[in-house]
Amino acid sequence: MKNQSIIALLLFLLLTTFVSQKKINFTHFNLEKIIIENNLLIKEKDIQKLFETVYGKNLIFLDNQEIEKALIQNSFIETFKIKKIYPNTLKIEIFEKKPIAVLLNKKKKFYLSEKIELIDFIELKNYQRLPYVFGNEDEFRIFYNNLKKINFPFHLIKKYTLYNSQRWDLETTNNKIIKLPPKDYIKNIDNYIKLIKKKEFQKYNVFDYRINNQLILK
Repeated sequence: MKNQSIIALLLFLLLTTFVSQKKINFTHFNLEKIIIENNLLIKEKDIQKLFETVYGKNLIFLDNQEIEKALIQNSFIETFKIKKIYPNTLKIEIFEKKPIAVLLNKKKKFYLSEKIELIDFIELKNYQRLPYVFGNEDEFRIFYNNLKKINFPFHLIKKYTLYNSQRWDLETTNNKIIKLPPKDYIKNIDNYIKLIKKKEFQKYNVFDYRINNQLILK
């Protein structure tokens, strides 16, 4: 009986010591530092602000979905890689969306990504000469993808304008206007690309394809 009491006492001491030690160790895993890498357009302080509610949480039990929920608040972030560095550090590699145009729609201003996703507009020094899109992103996505299929030289365009009749005008960097019909406009764009290479057509500023099977030059 005496031996059993001694064994029980030893087990009690061992278990209580283990639990106590476990609690001490867990406090060492509270998130204290977040390292941000590969952010070129987004300021680090703006990303850090997204994690105000995450700091101090236990790194072991911190769910990646909670981190993702914080990151997707910034529309510039395309995707990311997460690495937990124990005991108390989180490293996040950011992959940003690349703006290709500036959308103006109902007095609202956004960047458009390569996938034609809306990005919150902020002044960016290296993106001040992007073409402007006057219209909506859904219609432009269709138009843009159709142009991509023919390897359209997007660098030549400074403005895209969508009209209520669901047709587009293009304005080039050398101030040429291409007026397109609502449908079957790819053949017209192909025609413009061929014509503009010819010297005799370079004097014209307006290429109007709105009437079927006709081209009006001005």
